[in-house]
Amino acid sequence: MSHMTISGWEQKYVKILREFGYDKKDDIESARKLNVILKKSSTKKLKQLINKKTVFVIGAGPSLLSSIPYLKKYHVTKIVADGATQALIENKIVPEIVVTDFDGNIDALRKAARKGIIIAHAHGNNQDKLHLVSEFANCFGTTESKSFGRIHNFGGFTDGDRSVFLANHFGAKKIILFGMDFGSKIGKYSKAKIIDRKTKLKKLEHGKKLLEWLSTKTKSELYTTSKPIKGFKKIQYKNLSKIVS
Repeated sequence: MSHMTISGWEQKYVKILREFGYDKKDDIESARKLNVILKKSSTKKLKQLINKKTVFVIGAGPSLLSSIPYLKKYHVTKIVADGATQALIENKIVPEIVVTDFDGNIDALRKAARKGIIIAHAHGNNQDKLHLVSEFANCFGTTESKSFGRIHNFGGFTDGDRSVFLANHFGAKKIILFGMDFGSKIGKYSKAKIIDRKTKLKKLEHGKKLLEWLSTKTKSELYTTSKPIKGFKKIQYKNLSKIVS
């Protein structure tokens, strides 16, 4: 199960490479490097945390802070996109799973890694940061190209949409999004340093399209408390209890 990539992903990946001018060779080289550093490959624990369960996927969009009281209230598996980890740690919420390409606050990642699982993504631009995974007890590697060895491809492009693809891959019953706004505003926790706003917004737009595509393929029930996304049912915080139960 763990090495099966969602059907149709290859075409999406080719489009990403073309649109953003990335080189597939760099991605593969980065994945090989990560494969050498990683110790673990059994995804049993991930399956236990996600399969047939309601999971929260938490992004670093502007609505993240308003969702904190609700994230505290419910004890469900939380899959957190990189930058949002800092906001959760600051509010004493320990995520079960963090999806990262090491763009966010590294200190927050280290804290999350004490109890949680880190899903480290290898791409052409982060080879210099991959050594960090050797610090994490529970860590898995991902790529956007082919799966091999200890490297998986669950689908997805940005940390946010990759978190949703992960939940889908392991058969979550319900996936509820928080702080996944995909709008023209970039959240305070979105990235340690935003060098190129235009590219960041383009990536968010692409991530949103991938989620709309996923919504046509998944068996999971999809909900969002953030900005509307096609294929996801928009819900209000006050109605969460009905869906979580």
